[in-house]
Amino acid sequence: MNRESPVILASTSPYRRDLLARLGIPFTTAASAVEETPLPDETPAQLVQRLALAKAGAVFAQQPQAIVIGADQMAVCEGAVLGKPGNAEGATRQLRRISGKRVDFLNGLAIMAPSLPVARVELITYTVHMRALSDQEIADYIRRDRPFDCAGSFRSEALGIALASRLEGEDPTALIGLPLIRLCALLAAAGRPVLG
Repeated sequence: MNRESPVILASTSPYRRDLLARLGIPFTTAASAVEETPLPDETPAQLVQRLALAKAGAVFAQQPQAIVIGADQMAVCEGAVLGKPGNAEGATRQLRRISGKRVDFLNGLAIMAPSLPVARVELITYTVHMRALSDQEIADYIRRDRPFDCAGSFRSEALGIALASRLEGEDPTALIGLPLIRLCALLAAAGRPVLG
């Protein structure tokens, strides 16, 4: 139905780009300048969904013939949002904070397309139970993996998996920032099935 509509990922994240490439459909990426400050009384779950929708909407407004995918992710531990640490000191603080605890990775996923009467936006959560980590393990992980651009300093697709004791969720790609299982369903709803 929408085989002629270009697919655009409203993100310049290399992680999301690599994940979407797994589906084997042609796509381009576009940056979307969206203000990410939380609204008063907005929960992290509400925030990631609003930002995913805003990112898709910003690109769709410029490319209304396209199928546009928006995504946002944040890590939450004991009610506190964990952003990207930026450097080794920030990563050390984060990893000490989440040592031995549960971290929920909240993903907002949105899609807009000419064939959809309204935008679709969903929340996909994936949970990581962290091992109790020694300072030596934290230092070694940071030195080897350099997770400075990853929410919660946790890079699941690399050495970060050694920090976890258990994972819970329906889609492990949600840990990296683009839940492909749900995205396949949303693309099909937009008239662009991945298979068939």
